[in-house]
Amino acid sequence: MSRIFLCIAALFIAASAAAQDLGGRALFTGGRVTDARWGGAADLSLSLSQGVPWRAFTLTDPARLVVDFREVDWTGADAEEMDRSEAVTALRMGGFRSGWSRLVAALEAPMVIGEAGMTVAEGSGSAELRLRLLPASAEEMQAASGAPQDPRWDLPAPSVVAPAPRAADAPLRIMLDPGHGGIDPGAERDGINEADLMLTFARELRDVLRRAGFEAVLTRDADHFVSLEGRVALAHDARADLFVSLHADAIEEGIAHGATVYTLAEDASDAASAALAERHDRDDILAGLDLSGSDDRVANVLLDLARLDNTPRSLSLARHLVDGIENAVGRVHKRPLRRAGFSVLKAADIPSVLIEVGFLSTAQDLRNLQDSAWRAGMAAGIRDGIEAWAIEDAALARLRRQ
Repeated sequence: MSRIFLCIAALFIAASAAAQDLGGRALFTGGRVTDARWGGAADLSLSLSQGVPWRAFTLTDPARLVVDFREVDWTGADAEEMDRSEAVTALRMGGFRSGWSRLVAALEAPMVIGEAGMTVAEGSGSAELRLRLLPASAEEMQAASGAPQDPRWDLPAPSVVAPAPRAADAPLRIMLDPGHGGIDPGAERDGINEADLMLTFARELRDVLRRAGFEAVLTRDADHFVSLEGRVALAHDARADLFVSLHADAIEEGIAHGATVYTLAEDASDAASAALAERHDRDDILAGLDLSGSDDRVANVLLDLARLDNTPRSLSLARHLVDGIENAVGRVHKRPLRRAGFSVLKAADIPSVLIEVGFLSTAQDLRNLQDSAWRAGMAAGIRDGIEAWAIEDAALARLRRQ
């Protein structure tokens, strides 16, 4: 089935749903992915408490099915229990952007959408989405794949007119970036996920920074997904002076504890940092983003040149943050300063760092991250580090190239 048909189907459902009095979000009430009895096809069925606008499409490299809804509450959904198909290797679902949620099915081999439709019961308004995937060659899937709309829909709208310059005496503006969110919960341990913890901490840190006289804004202030590129774009759109990404990862082997501060580098400082950066970047793909055509080599070269002036400022910020955190909470990771190729740190003109506040895989760190008093100390340490950096950066400003 062509991509155009899916767009029309989505618009049709949107029109019929709009005619109803839809109250709140639709609730997920059941669903399953199964293999068809013959032909190598796979069937997806989802039951919802009410009809909602939706769209479905496939993406390649790797092969994925993406289904967007406005909006579904996935509470109670068990991806492993739902997936009974050999054609589907993994399912992810959750919030994708404000007002929209997403389901992504990773496919074992190339497939195309053969049938897709939602039926809404006249009496109860409950709805069922049925979708059939058919085996296809790589070429056939490539020809039929792609998002019906701009896949970078979470980026700020292009503007011909640049934002007005900020006053020279304006307070430092800091973009805080709570990692993950929505369809991408990040690391998980004992029912706790990284996305929720970092959103809570980012809100607390924002308040601490504002009381210290800084401006502080968030890349997300709810449990929804923002792409890595979108996070950087939001920092530029806000004309941020600093970008601070907040994470709390988990490691599968060994023990790690304490905060770590990362800066951008093409070559990672160690194998663990390289693996962490790769895993963070891969979340965009697993969330169903179409990244084809996003690699502009000429632009990347120009950005690398621009970073020559900015990299020392990021390194200085990282050092001051480590000092501030250690003074405030008493300890940091044994190797607290690291570097890796995190895409979220690639703003050429904004000093940027990524802070691994702690490790969910370490019991003490997990307890700390859930302790409001400990988080207050960590926030104070980050504030102190930023204040010390701001004083030094202002003193060195006249020595930089203009």
